[in-house]
Amino acid sequence: MVRAHEHHRKIEFYELKRGYLRLNLTNYGATIISVITPDKHGNLGDIVLGYGPLILIRTTRERLFITNDTVYFGALIGRVASRIGGAKFTLEGKTYKLPANDHGNTLHGGARGFSDVIWSVESHKKHSHVTFTYDSFENEQVTYMLIGTHEFGVKMIAKQVDKATPVNLAQHTYWNLRGHNSGDILSHTVQIFGSHITPVDKLLIPTGEIISVKGTPYDFLEPKKVGSQIQEGLYDMNYVLDKSFQKHLSKAAVVIDPVSGRKLELWSNQLGLQFYTSGQLNATKGKDEALYGKHAGIALETKGFPDSVNYPYFPSQIVKPGEIYEHTMLYKFTAN
Repeated sequence: MVRAHEHHRKIEFYELKRGYLRLNLTNYGATIISVITPDKHGNLGDIVLGYGPLILIRTTRERLFITNDTVYFGALIGRVASRIGGAKFTLEGKTYKLPANDHGNTLHGGARGFSDVIWSVESHKKHSHVTFTYDSFENEQVTYMLIGTHEFGVKMIAKQVDKATPVNLAQHTYWNLRGHNSGDILSHTVQIFGSHITPVDKLLIPTGEIISVKGTPYDFLEPKKVGSQIQEGLYDMNYVLDKSFQKHLSKAAVVIDPVSGRKLELWSNQLGLQFYTSGQLNATKGKDEALYGKHAGIALETKGFPDSVNYPYFPSQIVKPGEIYEHTMLYKFTAN
């Protein structure tokens, strides 16, 4: 159901621009629609997959009232990103049953998570930032902010009101540094600063293990082309980031496209990184009449571990009354 206060909100679109870096966003799902940066020749290009404004407006009614978007282009994911096994968990002696929207499990907040609601806009300055807020059973806020002419940051905050609850927010942008409609990302070079992963079963639910990437196709400790060791059609794996238990930001991943020369560095204060290569896309209609096929983009979602509510020895994602959840990401762009 749509909350009553959402009926009075409009879907709006916002731009952030400084130098050659430009972001376009919407308060529908606190979503990034486009990120425009120069390549090594100075040519500007949009490097994220997404829906255009007209598609968003046209499909909003169905998405809000009937269906759940299973692609999540550029959206803010929550209240709990990734999967919760069996669509249930137990907290403080009480078992909570959740909407099952992924083979009996809960994915990205269920049938209607934060990616499918209209956020309020607290403030917007074109050359600085935009802050979206949403009140569910707690107070959530996400700010997209420009930092210089080559970087932008994302800061997500949740404040719990009356009882403990799991919180695990993520930003679900798909990157293609050659251009959003330029084909696949198999020749992109990726480095992930995580020496362990949390392996999953056939339904992508964690087994509870934490294993080394050494000797596996998931080893990106040194830069490698995505297509050099891809298996079973896609990557969709949570990495345990090294040195991520520090409070300040740690480098999570680096992506380079050899053709455009664009380079993306991702920094975060989170413990995990979901590396997903969009192997399930299949002629998905996007902006500018693009059709996104298999491996059209890379998603790099920093967050807590998937299904941590059902594994007590995974780092906790429970936020208690009076506590504040804070998730910070930094994206840095260069071109050589």
